[in-house]
Amino acid sequence: MGSSVPETGASRVQAVSAPAAPIGDTEPAKDTEPPTRDVRLFWCANAADSLGSQASGVVLPLLLLGLGYSPTVVGLVAGVSTATGLMLGPLVAVPADRGARKRVMFWSAVVAALAMGSVAVALAVAEGRPSLVHLLAAVLVERTATACYEAAARGTVALISTPGNLPRVVAGLEAGDRGALVAGPALGGMLYQVSRALPFVLDAVSYAVTAVCVRAMRSHLRADRTGSADAVDMTNRADAANRADAADRADGASESAGSAAQDGSLPRPVSRPVPRSARGTWSALAAEASAGVRLVRTTPLLRLVLVWTTTVNGVLAALYYDAVFTLQESGHGGTPMGLVLALSGAAGLAGSLAAPRLVRGLSPVRAVVTVSWLMIPLAAALATAGGPWAYGALFGALCLIMPLATVILQARAIQGTPPELQARAGSVLATAAGGAAAVAPALAGFLTAHAGTAVPALVSAGVLVLLALHTTLRAGRTLASGLPPKGTPAEDVRARGRDV
Repeated sequence: MGSSVPETGASRVQAVSAPAAPIGDTEPAKDTEPPTRDVRLFWCANAADSLGSQASGVVLPLLLLGLGYSPTVVGLVAGVSTATGLMLGPLVAVPADRGARKRVMFWSAVVAALAMGSVAVALAVAEGRPSLVHLLAAVLVERTATACYEAAARGTVALISTPGNLPRVVAGLEAGDRGALVAGPALGGMLYQVSRALPFVLDAVSYAVTAVCVRAMRSHLRADRTGSADAVDMTNRADAANRADAADRADGASESAGSAAQDGSLPRPVSRPVPRSARGTWSALAAEASAGVRLVRTTPLLRLVLVWTTTVNGVLAALYYDAVFTLQESGHGGTPMGLVLALSGAAGLAGSLAAPRLVRGLSPVRAVVTVSWLMIPLAAALATAGGPWAYGALFGALCLIMPLATVILQARAIQGTPPELQARAGSVLATAAGGAAAVAPALAGFLTAHAGTAVPALVSAGVLVLLALHTTLRAGRTLASGLPPKGTPAEDVRARGRDV
C-alpha cells in the first residue's frame, strides 16, 4: 500500500561499493552509458510496484468506509500497517546485506501479490463484503511483505549501476514514483467505480510484475565483500562461547596428538558445536541491526541526508494535510485534492526527468543549497492560498524543484556508504523519513484546530528556514567527499569487522 502524499523518495537511498568522486563547485563528469538490462528491469519493478500501491492505497479507506467501518477503524488500519513497515525495515536489512537480497525481494513481492489477490477474490465471491479480520490480515501481510521488499531493495542501485550513472538511475526511480503518483490514484478511482475488486487485482498484478522483473535480473544483488568483513562481526562475536570453543579445540588437538604419538595413527579432527544462548543470538542480531545507526551517526554526509530528507518529508506531509483541512473547511470536496495531487505529481515527474541533465551542469553544493532556500517562500505562500488551483500551483512548484536536490543527495549517499551496510543504512534513513511523515499530519491537525489553517504552513516555512541554514553551513564540507576517509569513526565501523 502506498501513500498519495508527495514524498522526497528518501526511502530509496542506497549504498554503493565504489568510491565517490570528489564533488565541489566543478562540473561533474558526464556519463553517456545507456541503462543496462538490470537497470531497466529495476525501473520497471519500481514503477509497477508504485502504480499498484497508489491505485489500491487510495481506495482502501473508501472500501472500509463503504463497508460501514468508522474513520477510527480506517485510521487504525493505516497506522498499524505503517508502524509495521517502520519496525521491520531495519531487521530485514540484515539478511539483505548478508547476500539474501534478491531472494527476499522476489518472495516478498510474491507474498504481497497473494495477499492483495485474496482481497480481490473475497470482494468478488463474498458479495463485496469481506470480513474486517480478513482485510486487516491481508493488509498487514502485504505491508509486512512490502517492508521486507523495500528494505532488501535498498542497495540495489549500487549493484547494478556504475558510479557515474547513479544520478540517472536514481532519477529514473524518482520518475517512476512520480508517474505512479499521477496515474495511480486516478486509475484506482476509475477501477473502483467499475468494481471494488479491480484496484486490488491491479495491485496483485503489479506485485507479480515486480517479482518477475526481480527474478529476471542477471545480477545476484550481492555486495562485493572482498577485503571487507561485515561490520557487525564485531566484539560480541569474540565472546566467552568462542573462547571456550577455542579452548576445547586446543584440548582436543592435544589429546589427538598424544594418541597419535602412541599408536602412530593420524589425529582425527574434533568438531564440536558452538553453544549459543538465546540472549547471545538476540544481542548479535541487535548489533547487526544497529550497525546502520552507528554509520549514519558517525558519517557527516549521511547525517546531512538524514536531516534534509526527514525534515522535507515531514514538512510535505504537514502541508498536504493542512491543504486537506483548509479545502474541507472552505466547502470543497475530494476532487480538488485530486487536482492538487495530480498537479504536484506531474510537476515532480517533470523535475525527476530533468534532474539528470541538471546534475551534470550544476554544482551539487549550490544546487542543494538553492533548492533548500527556494522551498521557503513556496511553503509560506501556502498560508495565503485560497483554492485548489493555488494549492496545486504551489505544491507543483515544490515538487518541481525538489527532485534536483533529492537526486544529488541520494547519489552522494549511495557513493558514501560501505557496501556491507547498504540496506541497514538505507533503513535508518527511510525509517526516520517515514516517521516524520507519520507524525506530521497529527501536528498539522493540532495547529489547525488550535491556531488556524494558516499556521501549519507558516511553521513549516520556519522549519525550512532552519533546514536551509543547516544545509548552507554543512553542504560544502559534507558533499565534497565520498567514502569516509581513513581514521574517521565511520571508517572504524567498516574496519572493526576485519579486526576480529
